[in-house]
Amino acid sequence: MRRLATLVCLLCFTIPFGVSLSGCSKNSPATFCNGQNNGVIVGQTTTLNLEPRLTGISLNAGAISRVPAPSAKDCKGTASTVGHIVFGSTNLNLVDISPADGRICAGTWNRNTGGGVPDFTTCTPTTQQGTAFVTASADGVTSNPLSVYVHPIVTSVLLGPASTDCIHDPASNCALDAAQPNGCSVAAPSAVTSYDGNSCISQGMTAQLAARSFKGTDPLASTNNISCLVGPLTFTPATAAIVTIDQSGVATARQPGSSTINANISQSSSSAGFFSTCPPRSIVLSVPGQTTPPTAPIVVSQNIPQTLIATVVDTLGAPLTNVQLEYVSTTPVTVPASSNVITPTFPGAAAITAVCQPPRCNSSPFNQIGLFGNGTPITSNPVNLNATGTGNSTVLYIASTSSQYLLPIDFTLSTQSAPVRLRYVPNSMVISEDLSTIYLGTANELIIYNTGSNSTIEDISVQGNVLAVSPDNSTVVVTDPVRKLTYLYLAKSPTGTGGATTGSTGGISTEQGGVGTRAQWSPDSQTVYITTADNRLLVYSTFTGWSSVPLANLATDVAVTVPNAGVYLGGTPVTARTNCPVTTLQGTGVAQTTTNTFYPQTDLSLVATADRLAATNDGVHILGATPTTFTDIQTNQKSGVCPVAFTSTASAPLNFTGIAASSISNILPTTDSAFALVTYQGTGGVVPQYTQSTVPATPGTLSNIPLQTTAGGAPVAPVSGVISSDNQTIYVGTTGDNLVHRLTRGPAGFSDTIAPIAPQLPGFNGGTATPDLLVQRPRKSIS
Repeated sequence: MRRLATLVCLLCFTIPFGVSLSGCSKNSPATFCNGQNNGVIVGQTTTLNLEPRLTGISLNAGAISRVPAPSAKDCKGTASTVGHIVFGSTNLNLVDISPADGRICAGTWNRNTGGGVPDFTTCTPTTQQGTAFVTASADGVTSNPLSVYVHPIVTSVLLGPASTDCIHDPASNCALDAAQPNGCSVAAPSAVTSYDGNSCISQGMTAQLAARSFKGTDPLASTNNISCLVGPLTFTPATAAIVTIDQSGVATARQPGSSTINANISQSSSSAGFFSTCPPRSIVLSVPGQTTPPTAPIVVSQNIPQTLIATVVDTLGAPLTNVQLEYVSTTPVTVPASSNVITPTFPGAAAITAVCQPPRCNSSPFNQIGLFGNGTPITSNPVNLNATGTGNSTVLYIASTSSQYLLPIDFTLSTQSAPVRLRYVPNSMVISEDLSTIYLGTANELIIYNTGSNSTIEDISVQGNVLAVSPDNSTVVVTDPVRKLTYLYLAKSPTGTGGATTGSTGGISTEQGGVGTRAQWSPDSQTVYITTADNRLLVYSTFTGWSSVPLANLATDVAVTVPNAGVYLGGTPVTARTNCPVTTLQGTGVAQTTTNTFYPQTDLSLVATADRLAATNDGVHILGATPTTFTDIQTNQKSGVCPVAFTSTASAPLNFTGIAASSISNILPTTDSAFALVTYQGTGGVVPQYTQSTVPATPGTLSNIPLQTTAGGAPVAPVSGVISSDNQTIYVGTTGDNLVHRLTRGPAGFSDTIAPIAPQLPGFNGGTATPDLLVQRPRKSIS
């Protein structure tokens, strides 16, 4: 009885306690992959994946590598974790593997070496070559087999035509068969158009790439071809925008240009050749509803968008789409062009062109520039726009090479600002195309003036003469005659409301030996042409860098053609240089390379003399002047693919009358190509004016604009000048009276009838200085 009572007591306490524990349990029931109550559980590893399964791993005999860690997934395709992984090989005499960490040896590992040498540290090659397979195992799951190709050392990989006989001419387009002595399948390769490198491929077209891998030093020896022993090759273009390549080596041409092709064997890569997508043969710029270029200027109202249409055809006659064209304007101040939609901001005129320009469009490796036309610029026909509108005025900035003062004159204000005192006397003055910054060169520093705040900063790291500012406002050309260097200076912008301030970061980006005399940028800001005092033409291109071109005679000026296809150089005689290089080919097929002579002379039949030059926006005139004559060089509009034809005929020189010029300071053509005025050092008291003929290929006429005499005295010579953006006023600084005359435009040209401006710039050595430095910026009139 006592034992029974004890048992009853234990049951009374134990059963409730057990029930309580059971009731607290929160274990979730297992989820099975088959949806039933047994089998493989979700979250349990079911697959192991080893990569790269498509290409495998390719190893030179005796090389060491490592199998990448496998990725594990459960039956739902969700990543899972695994325990200890063990690696294995189907042929340990060909591909030995460390079971614990997957390091592989193209030969055999050391094991049980003794002497303190750890196992799996020394790889000894064997005489075998071929293919073995490695796997990874964990949690009862084995991965896919990963091919490992062991072969002699690869010394070169070369692109070439696809193989049609894989037994005697192995190539990467051949199917693999490890049972064959050379590793290639006996089956014929697929009949896909082969890329042989002897011509370009039109956009959207495809071609089969093939490469041959070689051992030894002689790639021409058939016994050295080990293409199928190295396993599958993959191809990678250096420039994916030019060509895309699938896993089978089929290349699809995309954008114009040439790209180096890298052949990849497992984890190594080798430059194997190139691929060329055909460049444009022509770019025709027109307006909506037309397929031919406009023959007359398009009249567009200020602030009204005008859309232009570019039709692009490649060198094989196929259309090109989505080409990365650059739209450029010859006068971006008034008619900017950042796309094919042109919106004038001020009244004026400009020539608009579309350019396929390396490196943005039709780029190529340096040693293939010129091959099939890749690596060279292609320019459209120009479209001339005349922007109309009212309410435009000018802010004129007046300085002198004999004064420390800069005077801004805002014609919209009744009360003018006081002159700005500069630290040093300037020797040159250029305004940026965005009108925000004026650069003044001095013998001691570069002075940078902000037109919005009337503030300056000074950079003592660069001295000399300012020659030009790029149209995109980013770079200034400065030449230092003391150090005999020419700089490309990254633009700074002063900030603040007045006085010397600290601006944004700038400084010299690159330099070249030589003293520059004149400089002009291409409208796209990609190239600058600089004449030097030692008979050279310096050219800096963002694509090819610096070029120093020796000249037979001293070049006194430079004028970029419209559209940009090169430059004309002033001198005796006037010469022309094209931006199309002279290309020399070496080699054949995909191994072709080029050497180039950049900026060669062209237009060799041109006979003319000029100290100063200017190109007109209509693209058919290069205007030149000497102290005694004016010459209209009538030329062709230059567009299309390289080489661009230069065809020019110089009209009979027109003699200046009524002046005695010692030198010509400038030629100022209006942006609508109707008139051009000449400024000079010397005597005369008149401004020569050239009126363009309205008849094509017919010279214009030369006349004189008398300058008025005021109470301050008689003008002696117009030494400087600048044209307002709307082409209605030309401001001329004169010696004798030290005034700025305002020449206004009428139907027959310009005349001096408005009261001149008296800047009264204090001379550095006393008296009043001659206003021989002028720049202007347009401004909306204030009513």
